[in-house]
Amino acid sequence: MNIPEEFKYTEEHEWVKIEDNIATIGITDFAQGELGDIVYLEIDTLDSEIASNEVFGTVEAVKTVSDLFMPVSGKVIEMNSNLEDKPELVNEDPYGEGWIIKIDISDLSEIDSLMSSQEYKNLIDS
Repeated sequence: MNIPEEFKYTEEHEWVKIEDNIATIGITDFAQGELGDIVYLEIDTLDSEIASNEVFGTVEAVKTVSDLFMPVSGKVIEMNSNLEDKPELVNEDPYGEGWIIKIDISDLSEIDSLMSSQEYKNLIDS
């Protein structure tokens, strides 16, 4: 299972890549594997301020629909437009081309509440 060490993680299986005040967010390799083939993503929160743990969108797979939760508070500044035509990128490259949104983080201290790669590995192994 691929769990990049340089990212942070949530119990809801989102990953966070932080560069300065911008966070790129997606779902983990574990999550995409559990969901199965992803067929659609609905993100209608562009330009919205979303609090930590609030829903910012949904991901629809062949088997189920799941909510996507904000790992940290911030304003959604970009969506991955490639996912409109190719939602399967989330399955194929969850930590790269399959990223979902970028946010401008409003409270950098919230990053401290996210899990390290080892903590996330312990979560999914338990």
